Amino acid sequence: MAGGGPRYEKLEKAPIDAESLLLDVRKEKIDKVISQRTRTFTIVLDRLEDSFNIAAVLRTCEANGLQEVHVIVNPAAPFMPNSRVGQGCDKWLDVKLYKDFASCREHLKSRGFSLYASAIREDATSLYTMRFDSKVALIFGNERDGVSQEVLDGSDGTFWIPMRGFSQSLNISAAASACVTRAISWREEHLGRVGDLTEAEAQVLRDRFYMLAVKQRRRIFKKPPPSKP
Repeated sequence: MAGGGPRYEKLEKAPIDAESLLLDVRKEKIDKVISQRTRTFTIVLDRLEDSFNIAAVLRTCEANGLQEVHVIVNPAAPFMPNSRVGQGCDKWLDVKLYKDFASCREHLKSRGFSLYASAIREDATSLYTMRFDSKVALIFGNERDGVSQEVLDGSDGTFWIPMRGFSQSLNISAAASACVTRAISWREEHLGRVGDLTEAEAQVLRDRFYMLAVKQRRRIFKKPPPSKP
């Protein structure tokens, strides 16, 4: 789903240039956001159930510059991020839905991603020793059951967030927030940057964001009713 879904998509043959409707300060903000966007670090959600958790993860990803979130849909829980929690963040994201992990894995591996599943295991890698200078996808599992066995078998490795208190785990949204923040800060510290879009990718995103930033776009780009004879 580009831009969070059909309700955000650009109407065909829009008669007005969206860029001309935006103030310079708004376009500067959009350009700055795009300069810090990444498509080489992403999050995968495996069969989550809670709409609050899903929305919170999407908001964390968007706020930290991730452009994509990959979602393996739970057949017993429709993908419906809570709008009050998300605050419209999903319209700026590419949210990609899959019916199973196999199709998600195939897509990400074809693009050169390494996949790491969140799991508390003896052989799991500490989040704090991981590197984020290549294409990496972190997978977070269902609130009750964690990631599936299929995910564990198909991942390149597992990782965990070291706990220093009596609690041995975090809520999924808190865990995702900690991991995304760690990965982005690692990139800033070691690479000196977060954004990595090509010029072509940036331009495509710029056109889309300009359109989404027009608050009255539904009315402006609404197709006029057919004229009466």
